[in-house]
Amino acid sequence: MLDPNLIREKPDFVKEGISKKGADPKLVDRFLEADGKRKELVKKTDLLRHERKELSQKIGALIAKKEDVSGLKKKVKEIAAEIKEYEKELSELEAEYKDILLRIPNIPDESVHYGKDESENIVVKRWGEIPNFDFEPKPHWEIAENLDIIDFKRGAKISGARFYVLKGLGAKLERALISFMIDLHVEKHGYREIFPPFLINRASMFGTGQLPKFEEDMYHTDKDDLFLDPTAEVPVTNLHRDEILKEEDLPIKYVAYTACFRREAGAAGRDTRGIIRVHQFNKVEMVKFVKPEESMKHLEELLDNAEDVLRALKLPYQLKKMCTGDLGFTAAIKFDPEVYMPAQDKYVEISSCSNFKDFQARRANIRYRTKDGKLRYVHTLNGSGLAVGRTMAAILENYQQADGSVLIPEVLQKYMGTDKITREK
Repeated sequence: MLDPNLIREKPDFVKEGISKKGADPKLVDRFLEADGKRKELVKKTDLLRHERKELSQKIGALIAKKEDVSGLKKKVKEIAAEIKEYEKELSELEAEYKDILLRIPNIPDESVHYGKDESENIVVKRWGEIPNFDFEPKPHWEIAENLDIIDFKRGAKISGARFYVLKGLGAKLERALISFMIDLHVEKHGYREIFPPFLINRASMFGTGQLPKFEEDMYHTDKDDLFLDPTAEVPVTNLHRDEILKEEDLPIKYVAYTACFRREAGAAGRDTRGIIRVHQFNKVEMVKFVKPEESMKHLEELLDNAEDVLRALKLPYQLKKMCTGDLGFTAAIKFDPEVYMPAQDKYVEISSCSNFKDFQARRANIRYRTKDGKLRYVHTLNGSGLAVGRTMAAILENYQQADGSVLIPEVLQKYMGTDKITREK
């Protein structure tokens, strides 16, 4: 969440910032109104408590002199009842104040260009050569079905639309990609591997900003009030919720594989075939906790780590910088690596790398103590390294052969035990 003092001191600045994200600037007015009422009520309550304390002391002195205190006792009782009413009103006002604060999005970094939606994002980089086929390239779902390494019908039978079953070398390729990505980030990039729970409590979902805004998009277990993990960002960031870290321990860099679950699997009518937009998918995620003055440097490193996976797999990609209207609720600045998909002749998002600054840290209460003893909020960053299913789809399309087989990228061959996927007999 935003620093409440920033909203109080620079309301017009905050309004302008959140408006660039398409958020309602009236949220700021509502917050200031609730904040003002809250402060006034706290002041009134404190005055009444002070008056009650003085009267109680006076009663004690009068009792010692054996004087009548019945009138004063009645007054104390009336004040106590009034305080109780104020406390009830204050509790309701505190809840409203917090709810409004939690619904105000992060402000875009000053380096982010203005744009109303994804159509105004900017391509800032391209890498790799687009494959040149001497045949009409097939889409990944057709390749996979012809190789008998995926089963959409049985996935739908088991779970419903936008679920699938991987088989044989398809299942092995998924597993190989997870192992390769984790190994690369640990051994080359210096992350520490985490394997977190896939069921997440409500406090953790608030901590990273999924709640309260996106509750309808989550899979939820009513009996235990737990949510299925939408991304490893949530459990890994919340590892340090309500903790005070040491400055000398920063930066902290984690990488984790999790299955991810999304009730809303993208815009209606888009990518309904294949494994690009599905309700369950695997992802390797990088998460960082860093000092504020170093967070932009760490965003560049995070991006390079995500891109390094694509370079190692020799998959052509482009890098997009998100405009204000496509930043999302929590990010201050975000870049999306997009991999090239030959069958559609377009680039598809395969990662998002974001700097949230202190927005998540304030919600999750993650601070660090400086060497001179001061407490500061860390900056949090995360990025997919990468979305596994989309990486598989990109390999199938970019490495397909005229005979229907698919070559295995060299870096994956030791994990796969083969250099090619052919239809198993």
